[in-house]
Amino acid sequence: MTELYSAHPVMFKSKPFGFILALLLVPVGIGLIIFLVWYIRNKSSKLTVTDKEILFEQGLLSKDRSELSISSIRTVKVKQTVFNRMFGTGTVEIYTAGDSPEIVAVGLPDANKIRELV
Repeated sequence: MTELYSAHPVMFKSKPFGFILALLLVPVGIGLIIFLVWYIRNKSSKLTVTDKEILFEQGLLSKDRSELSISSIRTVKVKQTVFNRMFGTGTVEIYTAGDSPEIVAVGLPDANKIRELV
C-alpha cells in the first residue's frame, strides 16, 4: 500500500487564539500545563490515507483505531472557519453508510487534500 497522506493535528494553526491564550498564561504556570496536554492530545491522534484505505488512530495508552476502505466511503466533509482557511487546516468528517460520521479528525493540515485524495 502506498501512503498518500499522513498527519497529526496541528496546534497553532488549528486554534490560534487558544495558542496565544496559553502562551500568555505561561508565566503563571497554567500555560505550560495547557501546552503539555494539548501537545499530547495532538500527537496521540493520526490520520493516514493510503491508496486502498483510511486509518485513524487516537489514544496514548489505550488506542482507538478505525480503518475504512476507500470503496466504502460515501461522503467526505471538510469544515473550516475563517482562521482555519487562512492557516490551511480544518475538520474532516468521513461518512460511510449511516448519518453519523465514522471518522472525525479535528485540526488537520491540508484538509482539502484529504477530500481530493478520497
